[in-house]
Amino acid sequence: MGSVWIYERLIRLLALLPALTLHEFAHAYCAHRCGDPTPAAHGRVTLNPLAHLDPMGTLMILFSFVGWAKPVPINPANFRHPSRDTILTSAVGPLSNLAQGAVWCMAIRMLLALRIYNEFVIGILAMMVLINFCLCIFNLLPLGPLDGHHILEYKLPYRMASKYRAWNRQYGFVALFAIFFVSHVLKVPILQYVILLPSWLLGSLLAGRDIYDLIHLLYL
Repeated sequence: MGSVWIYERLIRLLALLPALTLHEFAHAYCAHRCGDPTPAAHGRVTLNPLAHLDPMGTLMILFSFVGWAKPVPINPANFRHPSRDTILTSAVGPLSNLAQGAVWCMAIRMLLALRIYNEFVIGILAMMVLINFCLCIFNLLPLGPLDGHHILEYKLPYRMASKYRAWNRQYGFVALFAIFFVSHVLKVPILQYVILLPSWLLGSLLAGRDIYDLIHLLYL
């Protein structure tokens, strides 16, 4: 493994670490505030990345194009308002990524306005923008273990929700895996159009510069 390979993996981990940590912390904190003691009992109401990282998911971040953190254990039966609080607890994860991406965009704008051209800092901020917006959109997909399926389940009428819940338990993860397979093995750009393109457009709009061009500063 060359120095370039190691550099790229470290950059990827550095950009993903706060995105994943704040995403899972948001879930845990919201559930805790809504009356569920489960996340606190598992030590998840913390900003310590070590409490949220999954060993296999971290390795996947370093050695492949995907990765994940440990899901926050939640018991909706403890919520004061189960339907509302489940939606809130699910939604705050992607919203935390949306907020992070917006903050990093504003930081890029400020640095460029002040003519502070540190290529590494601007490049890593741009990568954090893209990663956070991608995580936001990806986690809103109503499939498998993703946050979007919890939100959709509680917004559907009862009968439809029951059928959807049963379908998702049986086929949700399979459908999610199929999307990755089609996108990365068969080279059909589903994820590029659904996730990457909107993330790039939003990031470039808010940052005032092409996010891809700024990310390339890391490799000059």
